[in-house]
Amino acid sequence: MKNKMLVTAAGLVVVIALGAYMFAGNADKKESGQTDTQAVGGDVQTAAMDTPGLKQLVQDFSSRSKKAESASISSTQLIVKESDGKSAAYALPADEFFVSIAPYVDQTHPCATHSLTGCQGELTEEEFNISVTDSDGTVIMDNETVKSQPNGFIDLWLPRDRTYQVTIEHDGKQAESEISTFEKDDTCVTTMQLG
Repeated sequence: MKNKMLVTAAGLVVVIALGAYMFAGNADKKESGQTDTQAVGGDVQTAAMDTPGLKQLVQDFSSRSKKAESASISSTQLIVKESDGKSAAYALPADEFFVSIAPYVDQTHPCATHSLTGCQGELTEEEFNISVTDSDGTVIMDNETVKSQPNGFIDLWLPRDRTYQVTIEHDGKQAESEISTFEKDDTCVTTMQLG
């Protein structure tokens, strides 16, 4: 009986030591910035990326310098599907919300979740003056000159969980809209007609 108890206790010690070793190994990977992926249903893998790297990836898709079968960005994550069928989901920053605005004169399209690889705005590579003020009166952008991407969109990273008044001016025309950056909000704004 004593031998069985000793074998069981020894087995338990080995399992605990192995678990501690595996936990420490994963912690080291995350601290070094290595990507740790795991399945989140279907073929989509979650992937870790630091905020500057994520913003650069989004910028690369918007500027059309990076290609993929599809890349869409919701209020919480960027999902990229490569041409080989592999997909990855990247969590967005907890304190910043991505929104892409396509000001237009004549042509637009309905949109809610922005497709970095599919959405196309009317006014490409044009300069706009943008002002953004939150509901408390805090000025986020004050008549800043911004150039639209080759996809006709202007990408903004704004503080989360706020409501904003956005004014866009171009060639003597102006558009105003209220947008918000709560979790259920749209990341694609295609309703700002310049007039």
